Amino acid sequence: MDGFRVTRFDEAPLVTYGPQSDLRVLVGDDDKSTPIRAALQTCQPGYDVPFHSHPYIEYLIVLEGSAVFRIEGEEMRTVELGKGDTVELHAGVWHAFTTSPSEVTRLLGVHISAERIVNYKPGVKTDARGFRVEV
Repeated sequence: MDGFRVTRFDEAPLVTYGPQSDLRVLVGDDDKSTPIRAALQTCQPGYDVPFHSHPYIEYLIVLEGSAVFRIEGEEMRTVELGKGDTVELHAGVWHAFTTSPSEVTRLLGVHISAERIVNYKPGVKTDARGFRVEV
């Protein structure tokens, strides 16, 4: 490498969560060669992401559409984010979200970790890499 790396969107690894959502990994890889991971997630209307947490900070930036986030703490908090809004989720914070019922939503997720680690609540099925699978 000559001090820079280019990732073309169409060549970025594609992870599918079934017909409702997919993810393009823009920064990061299975070799943990970058200090962060970033991915663009495209969600069809009404897509629901179940409660999960990460052992590091995660930023979610809404690029298009909107989503209602549910954040568990001492009490349940609900916040709606629209285009351009960002949520910062600290390590261990349980969160879930549901996208707009009427439009496609695109989010940029940034994980402050070289390795993608997701902890789901019981009952959520994942593949060998820890990506959720629809059943």
